[in-house]
Amino acid sequence: MVSVMSPAVWVFTIIGLLAIVAFDLIVIARRNHTVTIKDATRWVLFYVGLAALFAVGLFVFSPGQTGGEFVAGYITEYSLSVDNLFVFVIIMARFAVPSLAQDKVLYIGIVVSMLLRAVFILAGAAAISAASWVFYIFGAFLVYTAIRLALEGENDEADFQENAVLRGMRRVLPLAHDYDGDKLITRVDGRRLLTPLVIVISAIGMANVIFALDSIPAIFGLTQDAYIVLTANAFALMGLRQLYFLIGGLLERIIYLNVGLSVILAFIGVKLIIEALHGSHIDDIGAIHLPHIGILTSLGFIAGTLFVTTLASLIKSSYDRRRVEVKVRIDD
Repeated sequence: MVSVMSPAVWVFTIIGLLAIVAFDLIVIARRNHTVTIKDATRWVLFYVGLAALFAVGLFVFSPGQTGGEFVAGYITEYSLSVDNLFVFVIIMARFAVPSLAQDKVLYIGIVVSMLLRAVFILAGAAAISAASWVFYIFGAFLVYTAIRLALEGENDEADFQENAVLRGMRRVLPLAHDYDGDKLITRVDGRRLLTPLVIVISAIGMANVIFALDSIPAIFGLTQDAYIVLTANAFALMGLRQLYFLIGGLLERIIYLNVGLSVILAFIGVKLIIEALHGSHIDDIGAIHLPHIGILTSLGFIAGTLFVTTLASLIKSSYDRRRVEVKVRIDD
């Protein structure tokens, strides 16, 4: 797995991403109120705008199809990350996190997961560089994940259970029983204790890493450029926190999200397997010719699937809501 970008571009990109993360932290530190819909909308547009500007820069200054690969990778990672939001909502409710602290919790959890995802990406890149047959494994795993996701149905509280790591942290760490605003450390009877926010942040970070097991192989199916894989993941995760506050209340209406995401994962899994077969000089299986699936085809399929999924979900939710309203009027 290689990158067409020079070392200087890598350095400037990493510095830019770190600057955005630091700027985000300053905004959170100065905010003394819970995140409103207006705040969330403004920041979602800001982060999507940054990703769009970055994509334009790639289209203008980068050779080949890196711009298209970034757009496809970013949309895929962002859409797959939306599924994380269901679990985030459950975690926040399960731990009864104060509204003022939720922004800080998500920020730290997502930054930690960005660092861990970078390790996953490097490990995946090393595996691909060492052996091309890894694509068969990634492709089969994505198809399996797609089937499992389609059969699971809607997300609910059963999707999150405290694992052994979180239970171990509760036993080992000096934890206070109650929150202290958005503080991570508090003082109780003269003792310095960690607040339960530490457990919540760990839960958010681990949930993000678990979801990376699906999303990182998916983006490998769209590009093998390490620079694109890393930046697409970074931009998708940076905008995820604000998206939580913007559409948290709308998530229940996107009832076919798992179906749409399963279709996307299956498509990319099949694409990976076909590319692996092409790499093994197998262009036909019997009378079936294996097509080359370009980045524009992939981008169109992903965007179209998300559009149909969202539209169908909203129509179904609206229909169900009207049925309930009619039933209530009849009962009255």
